[in-house]
Order: sequence, then structure tokens, then C-alpha cells
Amino acid sequence: MIDRALPALDLLASHGSLLLAVSGGPDSVALMLLLAHWPARAHHEIAVATVDHGLRQGSAAEAEQVGGWAGALGFRHHLLKWEGEKPTTRIQERARAARYALLADCAKRIGADAIVTAHHADDQAETILFRLTRGSGVSGLAGMAARARCGDIDLLRPLLGLRKSALIEICEAAGRPYVTDPSNADDAYARVRLRKLAPALERLGLDADALLRLGARAARASEALDACAATLRARAVLEAGSEATRFDAAALREAPLELVQRLLAVEIARLAPGAQLRLERLERAALRLSEALADGRNLRITLAGLVLDAGPAAVALRPAPPRRIPAPEAAEGS
Repeated sequence: MIDRALPALDLLASHGSLLLAVSGGPDSVALMLLLAHWPARAHHEIAVATVDHGLRQGSAAEAEQVGGWAGALGFRHHLLKWEGEKPTTRIQERARAARYALLADCAKRIGADAIVTAHHADDQAETILFRLTRGSGVSGLAGMAARARCGDIDLLRPLLGLRKSALIEICEAAGRPYVTDPSNADDAYARVRLRKLAPALERLGLDADALLRLGARAARASEALDACAATLRARAVLEAGSEATRFDAAALREAPLELVQRLLAVEIARLAPGAQLRLERLERAALRLSEALADGRNLRITLAGLVLDAGPAAVALRPAPPRRIPAPEAAEGS
């Protein structure tokens, strides 16, 4: 089974130094086993990191156990701890953000070119279903990308083409134990509740294969739309500096709404890389801009810390001025 899965690691070949994110579950243990048998291993620096979130008893011991498994395979191990007070709401979301921040910091510290995670095909199907229930757009329904970014570091997911059953088989064939996380059966989490709906959805034809087909089709559509948006950008941009972008209003006026929206998203990411912008907010901004251009109206809105100014000739996107802090009122009698 390991030999059949090794071609998936071709994704990693161009990165000289890798940091594997290994929680101790069967997926990440299989990833570690595959890297241990990778023919190109000798040409790469490979380390393993385990994040101890400190959210349940025994997590520290499990993380140390993973360190022992990594050492037995010849990998240097880094135990990363999520310190400080833990949240009581949106726990999984915030734990995920903390995990990636810790992994990115570790990668920078040791000089790794990329972080490698063990997300697999079943994770992909679950992500697509989760986003479907949230009303995601085309790009969201494409699921997770094999190549992404985690801060300033590349994030690679080489196992997206492999099913979880294959990864468990790799562990069992190698006689390697793995950790079972009890939170994977906790109904408090939306993903767990969706998982338990899987049999009913499969009877309706919405099984993992159908979700993966949907994701692949959405990814192709999103790629095509991105290419169209890039063509629009080349035609519409009048000026693209480090702090502002100016577009030709006529070019945007003629463009489909989806392309205007994607163009705004690209420029917001370029001018305000740390900004968080919800899809609904971006959609409303693009719609208001398209309507204003069609009607010949001026428009000024703020989004993601930027000001969008639209006029009859040009549309500008630039940082919003700092908010004025009102001076304190003078005390009586002063």
C-alpha cells in the first residue's frame, strides 16, 4: 500500500525543507510513514511538529508519544503548545487558527520551505459538504487546494487523492499505532454532526464521490473565472501602486458582476493582505459598485480597511484614513 501511495508525494519534490504536521491520528501517522519510505527523502530536510492544544486530559502525553514515533523513523520532532486561556466558543475554529500559527512560527524558526498536512479525500468531501451547508460560492465549493499558503509559508496537502481507509491500511500494514481523538465523536461540533448524516445522504446519492466530483467541477469553474478576472484586471487597471489601485470605470461597467467581485477580492488581498472579508460583504460591495457604475452615480464605501471611491471615469481603492479620536471634553470650571 505504501508503494502505491508514494506518487502522491511528488507534490513535495520542489521543497527542500519540510515540516510535517502530525497530530498522532491515523492520517498524519500514515503521512509520516510515507515520508519515511519516500525515495527522495535523503534530498530533503524533514521535521515533524505536533501541536498540543491543551484542551483535554492526556493531550500532552499523546504529543510526546508522537515525538517518540517520529524519532523512531529518524525525524526531528517539535512539540508546540497552545498557551494561555482557552476559548469557550468556536473552539475548533480558534484551535485551528492557533495550530496553523504555531506551525508557521515553527517552520520559520527551523527554516522549512513548507508545512505538510495529512488532509485526505474524505476530509475534502466533508469540507465541501460543510461549505455547501454554509452557502459558499464557487471557490469555496472547490474545497481545499493541494497548494495553499499559511502566512508566509507554503502549505501542502499531498494526500487529497487518498481515502482515509487507505491511510489506516498503511498504518496497520506497518504495525504502527495511532491516536483516536474523542472530539471526533462529539456532537457539539458541526463537522461531527455532518459525519453522522453521511449514511442518509449517501442513500440520496450525495456520497463522498459525488461531493468530490462537485469539488473538482467547482475548482475548474473557479480557475476559469480567475483567468477571466485576470484578463479584466489587465484591461481595467489604470494604476496599481503599493498603496492604491485605480480602475477604468468603463471597463468595470461592462464586466459581469462575478468578475468585478473577484477583481475586488484580488486587489483587497494585495493592498490589505491581513484583512478578513466575508463573502457576503464582498458580494454587497461588488453589487453596489456595479449598480453605481450602471447608473452613473458616485459611490464611496469602506471595506477591509480600504476606501472604494467610484466616479464616472475611474474607481479607486486605497487605505481608509485613520479614524479621528474625539478630544476629551474639558472639565467644568477649567
